Amino acid sequence: MTTYFFSDAVVLTGRTLRHVTRSMDTIITTVITPIAMMLMFVYVFGGAIDTGPVSYVNYMLPGILLITIASGIAYTALRLFTDMNSGIFERFHSMPIARSGVLWAHVLTSLVANLLSLVVVVGVAVLMGFRSGAGVLAWLAVLGILLLFTLALTWIAVIAGLSAKTAEGGGAFSYPLIFLPFLSSAFVPTETMPGPVRWFAENQPVTSIVNTIRDLFAERPVGGDIWTALAWCVGILVVAYVFAMVTYRRKIS
Repeated sequence: MTTYFFSDAVVLTGRTLRHVTRSMDTIITTVITPIAMMLMFVYVFGGAIDTGPVSYVNYMLPGILLITIASGIAYTALRLFTDMNSGIFERFHSMPIARSGVLWAHVLTSLVANLLSLVVVVGVAVLMGFRSGAGVLAWLAVLGILLLFTLALTWIAVIAGLSAKTAEGGGAFSYPLIFLPFLSSAFVPTETMPGPVRWFAENQPVTSIVNTIRDLFAERPVGGDIWTALAWCVGILVVAYVFAMVTYRRKIS
């Protein structure tokens, strides 16, 4: 059964990835939006924000990477909603393939598509002046955190895609996730925020993830932020996965 699951998931992932590559508007939107934000913040607001000796593009890039992921998973929910309502799921379920493989194909596609978007965004950031002396292990740690964050949010997207009544509703869940980095340490130091906003910013998941990635890029000790970031990512992943599987079983039963 495990062998069939992996082979089925790989074949179905290839199908979903082909749909992504044929939808250039999806790729452009996913990448252009965070790049436009990065350009605006660096060249319009960056000069007014004191980040000390750190260049502003280095300071805010971790937040832009999380926004890139939050933008990308909206299309995961949309693709899943489309498949659910086109009857393709019923057709797959009538075939001798692992039922969960259909769902995992969308999850794996989300990981691959978001990874490509992140590479493009980092490339643009380098052209804008981003520099890091981080070694291979630090970059691998950054990649691991970003993929774990992507996986956690993707399972939230699965819930939205399975539960939505309309295509617009399937992607609307991502708006709060895109907005969340703005209420964190992603773009301005939390010390500049008023009391209640600062408390929220310092105790929500994005801040610990942003601080960890920023420290890794700067070759600084990550301290306790990395454990907080991992705890948030794993916690969200476990809860979202359980609810997604419950919703999926109800849909196909």
